Amino acid sequence: MPDRMLQFVSLPQQPPDKRSVAERRADFREIYRRFDAPEAAHQASRCSQCGVPFCAVHCPLGNDIPDWLKLTAEGRLEEAYELSAATNNFPEICGRICPQDRLCEGNCVIEKGYESVTIGAVERYLTDNAFEQGWVRPRRPARERQLSVGIVGAGPAGLAAAEELRAQGYSVIVYDRHDRVGGLLIYGIPNFKLEKEIVGRRAALLEKQGVQFRLNTAIGPDFPLAELRRRHAAVLLATGVYQPRDLAAPGSGLGGIVPALDYLIAANRVGLGDAVPAFESGLLDGRGKRVVVIGGGDTAMDCVRTAVRQGARSVACLYRRDRANMPGSAREVANAEDEGVKFVWLATPKAFLGRSEVSAVQGVHMRLGLPDASGRQSVETADAPPFRLSAELVIKALGFDPEDLPAHLGEPELAVTRWGTLKAHHRSFMTSLPGVFAAGDIVRGASLVVWAIRDGRDAAAGIHAFLESETAALAVAAE
Repeated sequence: MPDRMLQFVSLPQQPPDKRSVAERRADFREIYRRFDAPEAAHQASRCSQCGVPFCAVHCPLGNDIPDWLKLTAEGRLEEAYELSAATNNFPEICGRICPQDRLCEGNCVIEKGYESVTIGAVERYLTDNAFEQGWVRPRRPARERQLSVGIVGAGPAGLAAAEELRAQGYSVIVYDRHDRVGGLLIYGIPNFKLEKEIVGRRAALLEKQGVQFRLNTAIGPDFPLAELRRRHAAVLLATGVYQPRDLAAPGSGLGGIVPALDYLIAANRVGLGDAVPAFESGLLDGRGKRVVVIGGGDTAMDCVRTAVRQGARSVACLYRRDRANMPGSAREVANAEDEGVKFVWLATPKAFLGRSEVSAVQGVHMRLGLPDASGRQSVETADAPPFRLSAELVIKALGFDPEDLPAHLGEPELAVTRWGTLKAHHRSFMTSLPGVFAAGDIVRGASLVVWAIRDGRDAAAGIHAFLESETAALAVAAE
């Protein structure tokens, strides 16, 4: 093994520098500064080049992480980028928003006293540098096929599938109800984690590749799925799940209690320069307010950190479990705490107080009980007096469920699971409707962007296999 690797015994872990708390609280720009070439090489050289790379095993995309770290340490940056892009359609996005502390970095085999390799930061550096050097090019098909695929949803699953299918030579049209390409990447994730220029850069590359976009086009009652099936040889549903889960508690109908996605979409649209009446009226603006966010996932972290940047008077987060059992990224929790967010662990709302507008949250303390059937500890109400938090804005970040897609799409034969997600074959990704496929959150439920990319890639392979078999069957029938 070259002496340029295994440097974790002499080089400490050094994540990219963060902008100061005072500076980042005042704007929505990304908080991490980018590695330069020597920093990326030094951190990549800490990789132990182990025989069983658990970083790759625990990456949903199976990224060949040790090999592109080695190439980075050797200064072979174009090769490193090519290797990282071979399994990931959007490595610069995953490098920014993946919860590496729960995935690749969290499973690094380097002993914890030395700390893991900063995989995400190196991944981000490689692709940003590749764009600057002109190494990122549209994937042109070797030949054009006389078949088209329609994709519903311009989020990460739909975009990953679009790139893969277009590279195979299919005509690809992506339909989306929003006015910009990116879905959750544009409207759900704040700029301080993912600046919108990064997503726009990818969208422009897909257009150069030949992917077509039909924006402001909602598939549903006015444009039923049946029409889409007539237009295309295959259809992929990658709509995501956006129906917010509610909290049944007295006072939940008071003004000033809003769903997380409504709040984040408004904040992102304001950042994009759009007019947002609900923000301008103050309904979705945290400025000067005492804000309480309910939930413990990454969406909740996005909300609390957005409220800080809007100039909230105070920001608190209520989560019914403890810190160790929080589903969100530990790194995001630490960033939120740095920025002044107060966490109230083992707590949940019992009621919302106020006349017409919310003025306070009445909460109760919780405790962890015995493990349930899934192995996770159950949550019980603790024997402790209730508490009260003043609040003029309450944001519910309790997760998302799918809407009634068979009814919405006008396809009652479209099979769903007992959770309302679409049933799709685990390998082909085909639904109960022949030629109609599904991928991403609409199949697996609300999950990570990296899983959506994986599903989009796999669904594209399933669509290609289906169309190849259909074409072969037609050719045999014609003989």
